[in-house]
Amino acid sequence: MIEGGCICGAVRIQSTGEAQAKALCYCLDCRKTTGSTFSTNILVPAEGFTLTKGTPKEFAKTANSGKTITSFFCGDCGTTLWRETETYTGSKILKVGTFDHASALEDAKPLVELFTRNRPSWQTPIAGVEQKETL
Repeated sequence: MIEGGCICGAVRIQSTGEAQAKALCYCLDCRKTTGSTFSTNILVPAEGFTLTKGTPKEFAKTANSGKTITSFFCGDCGTTLWRETETYTGSKILKVGTFDHASALEDAKPLVELFTRNRPSWQTPIAGVEQKETL
């Protein structure tokens, strides 16, 4: 089971589903929502996902693919906890940095790096991980 939340504690999430995918994403949206070089994500089934505390705000936009992607974040501290998109209907894209356990990053070792065309030259590819220039 995965449990996590925003930095101020106002919004909490839980997931009992197994990760369907594990990815680093260098897309420009992920850069903006994380304020960093990439985001570390796991894709989980929606049916095992629960919002256990608070009411997140939502921000929807049209991605470069033409499909809508919605970010769910704390309205108090701004932490993005998960995203949803038509590309992965029935799933939630969880932001691993919001998980409670320190082992979460180890457990989320990516199997793919997405939008590598946006990866800065000083960020080296992860050995043995699939590389995709887009989605």
